[in-house]
Amino acid sequence: MEKHNRKRQLLKMKLSATVLLVAMACLFIVSRLYGKAGIWEWIGAFSEAAMIGALADWFAVVAIFRHPLKLPIPRTAIIAENKDRIAENLAVFIRDNFLSRETMTAKMRDWEPAQRMAAWLSSREKADFLADKTIRVLTGALEFVDDQRVGKLLRNAIYKQLEELDLGNLIGQLMDVLTHNNQHQALFDVGLLRISSVLDEPGTRRQLAAVIIEVSRREYPKLIKMLGLVMDTDEFGMRVAGTLVESLQGWLHDIGRDPAHPRRKQFDELAGRFISRVKSDPGYHARIESWKRQFLGTPVVAEYFETLWVHFRHWIQKDAMDSGSEMKHRLSRTFRRFGRWILENPAMTESINDQMIQITQAMSEEIRSTVAQHIVYTVRNWDSRSMVRELELSIGKDLQFIRINGTLVGGVIGLLLHAVVVVIPM
Repeated sequence: MEKHNRKRQLLKMKLSATVLLVAMACLFIVSRLYGKAGIWEWIGAFSEAAMIGALADWFAVVAIFRHPLKLPIPRTAIIAENKDRIAENLAVFIRDNFLSRETMTAKMRDWEPAQRMAAWLSSREKADFLADKTIRVLTGALEFVDDQRVGKLLRNAIYKQLEELDLGNLIGQLMDVLTHNNQHQALFDVGLLRISSVLDEPGTRRQLAAVIIEVSRREYPKLIKMLGLVMDTDEFGMRVAGTLVESLQGWLHDIGRDPAHPRRKQFDELAGRFISRVKSDPGYHARIESWKRQFLGTPVVAEYFETLWVHFRHWIQKDAMDSGSEMKHRLSRTFRRFGRWILENPAMTESINDQMIQITQAMSEEIRSTVAQHIVYTVRNWDSRSMVRELELSIGKDLQFIRINGTLVGGVIGLLLHAVVVVIPM
């Protein structure tokens, strides 16, 4: 529709310019018929110069796009004849003026990509849109995947990675990380608190009392019978369990409060010996590798890895078809949280912006070269007629004003020249 409107406007302007030219030609003829005296002398001077200006500008405008009157006049059809040179010059102009390193860096800095991305992701509508598109792409890709073949490939890939993995060394490195700056003592404290909380639970005491009574009846039946004469065995068990729990709690609290407690030192020594053996003892390594091979050689494990992909795919497809897709909900929420997190952390925002600027600077030369080559290639491969037609539709309307202005300006210049001739007779 837009193209049709541009074509209609161009034809309208061409018609206006042509009508004005014809009018000047008619006016010139009439002035010649009525003589050269009086007002007709001035009209003739105006129309003659206007007609010459109109014809000259018509030739110039037409010569830009095609050969005037289809005559192969040199230096006409400028665009069609110089398409390759135009392509190269256009590419150089855009490369040097729009894609310089400084220009792209300044634009990226003003654009603030981190804030824009974060604001976009923080919107529920945008996050839902992105989550929906992500799931659609994922499910669409899954339609082209062969379950059995992918399952085998997945199993083989996992097996290969696990077989090449030095599990003993990895465990040693992990333990080094856990024990760095006494971080293992923090884990030890967490363990103490967890044990203490379990001991504080009423059910723990009841279970402990039941175990005490059961063991006592089995190991010391006579003692239990004697105690049964003076007190309830369940009560006896609860009392003993309570005493044990309180003793354990006191012991745990002592360890927790005292950084130099002997049990902490024992824990340090135990952890140190374990790390040392894992990292240096060939026997440890051999046992770990043996456990790994036994694990991988278990038929159930092999079947699990092979069917893992099938179950994963079916779950994704089933969830994606659900109107209340849990995966879509979680993805959308993750996107929104990530966006808000970026906005709420100026350091992260600044870091992302800096990284984008650095990437732009590093890739600027490649971008400049690639875009310039693309422009040259694209313009060179354009059909000359199509190119001329599109350019004429884009700027032809304005060029027709040149014809109209040339007609009027030529006429005014003709009047001025005639005035000079009249005032200063030769």
